[in-house]
Amino acid sequence: MLKSILKEGSNHTIPRKYHIAFWVGYFMLNFIRWGSYYQDYWYSFKSNLLTVSIGAVLVYVNIYFLFPKFILNKKYASYIVYFFLTLSIFYVVRTELIYALINENVWPESDTPQKAYSFNHIIVVFMIGIYDVALVTMLKLTSDWIFERKRTERLKEVQMRTELNLLKSQIQPHFFFNTLNSLYALAIDKSEDTPRVILKLSDMMQYALYEVKGTKVGLLKEINHINNYIDIEKMRFNDRIESDMNITGNIDDVEIPPLLFLSFVENCFKHGLKGVDKININICFEITKDNYLEFKLANNFNSNDTDQEKNHGIGIMNSKRRLTLLYDNDFVLNTKIQDNTYNLFLKIPVL
Repeated sequence: MLKSILKEGSNHTIPRKYHIAFWVGYFMLNFIRWGSYYQDYWYSFKSNLLTVSIGAVLVYVNIYFLFPKFILNKKYASYIVYFFLTLSIFYVVRTELIYALINENVWPESDTPQKAYSFNHIIVVFMIGIYDVALVTMLKLTSDWIFERKRTERLKEVQMRTELNLLKSQIQPHFFFNTLNSLYALAIDKSEDTPRVILKLSDMMQYALYEVKGTKVGLLKEINHINNYIDIEKMRFNDRIESDMNITGNIDDVEIPPLLFLSFVENCFKHGLKGVDKININICFEITKDNYLEFKLANNFNSNDTDQEKNHGIGIMNSKRRLTLLYDNDFVLNTKIQDNTYNLFLKIPVL
């Protein structure tokens, strides 16, 4: 998708139908205006058919040759020279064709008799050419600006999606590594819980590999995924883990970004039970009246374990980056350590 967007930028062209529609509309406007003003629609038709056609040639020479060759390369003096040379050719061709095909009086609209190649006639025709070029160039630049803005937005969206997938991929391998370590420990001890762990691991792998490919997943599935992870850790550490989960509000239809909360829960087990006899985990999900989801996590924390504190910080930085990409500034993430307890509070909008 990124290649196609970049390719769009190099091949951007306005569809031919819009060119035709513009020049037909421009011709009709001048034809009706001048035909009504002089009460001579036949002359207005012939005159504008010729002058608008020649003006279109001048316009396209400017926007597709002179402008990109000189202006975009900052050769402004060269552009001015070649533009006025082109205007001179435009003047001669326009004047001669009007004289040969339409009227020997090349400027019947003038209040006083005017001759071809007179100073006044040259100035007027030059001004007409400059007006046509300025009008269409402005429309072309506006079109390019709108297109480039949309393309930039799509690039940002693709970049954000790519970064989100990267952040998500950083979570999954780490998670499976921890889970396989737990399974290995149970197998070494020939624990009867090993088959149950394998089944739970199978469920978790199915969820992580196949059900979280989209941008949203049901909160209930995410909670079940977290419970499976905690159950595996409980099997590993037996009675040394206590956990409690509370859910407030109707979460049946709530969807969230996948694997959003798992990294926070993983932090509780990152070093097992190093430095503490028992780990107590309290998790709370609550849907507020203002349509936000609040996630609260508390677990006992060994304040003397500096490595654990450091790893908490790394996980939080990763999560903050992902939350910023997902919600911009419409979220709250706070952490604090109080009385050897690590507390985390996250508030995100429910879409």
